[in-house]
Amino acid sequence: MSRINEKFSELKFNRRKAFVPFIMANFPDFNYSSKLLNRLPQLGADLIEIGIPFTDPMADGKIIQDAGQAALNDGFLMEHIYDLVTSFRKKNDRTPIILMGYFNPIHKIGAQKFVKKIKTLGVDGLIIVDLPPEEDDELFVHCLTNELNFIRLLTPTSDDNRLPRLLKNTSGFLYYVSIAGVTGTKVPVKESVGKEINRIKEKTDTPICVGFGIKTPEDAKNIAQLADGVVVGSAIIEKINSNFSEKAVFEFIKSLSKAVHLV
Repeated sequence: MSRINEKFSELKFNRRKAFVPFIMANFPDFNYSSKLLNRLPQLGADLIEIGIPFTDPMADGKIIQDAGQAALNDGFLMEHIYDLVTSFRKKNDRTPIILMGYFNPIHKIGAQKFVKKIKTLGVDGLIIVDLPPEEDDELFVHCLTNELNFIRLLTPTSDDNRLPRLLKNTSGFLYYVSIAGVTGTKVPVKESVGKEINRIKEKTDTPICVGFGIKTPEDAKNIAQLADGVVVGSAIIEKINSNFSEKAVFEFIKSLSKAVHLV
């Protein structure tokens, strides 16, 4: 059983929801992102998403776009991701790590080589934003071979005709994009999200985590009442980008996890 499956089984047994923070690799620099990554489990993270900086992040709003560009301007290389995960796994062998990004950098490295490498280092799942199921065989087959969870995105436009194709071959959890738009913009409407999650759960037993637009502990609490997990990214990046102290950033993350876990 993968670390992701084990985590959701543990959470279900304890009747708790998953808090999933998103951070950008090398933002605002490598040392800060490494320190934050290693601190996240203590702040209540159940799973962790690490963003791979990319030059054309079509699904991301300005906050995450700017964070990724700052990392690239600072000289980000894929080796930095490898180093982040390696450092984390020396201290933590339980918390699942998911990489989230776009296919072009992986294609450049080679899908098979990349998947094998990150699995060896201790990555548990992969979310590729711009790769629809009609075109993901090149990547999915290597995830399957290396027992790496392949996590697909569902959106408000994923209707009942589209859903079976999206659910096929996905594993670990499903990432439901709560708004029709980019990250960090509109706040999700609780009623709409609840209706969609119920519709999806009629088709699958795979846990569903919800992200995009969740900005406050109250937002996180509202979504946790509906989903199996809550993903928060832009709000965390914004706190870092606004030169909040490390203590203030850590306290904000802790407030998000507390809101999710109290549901």
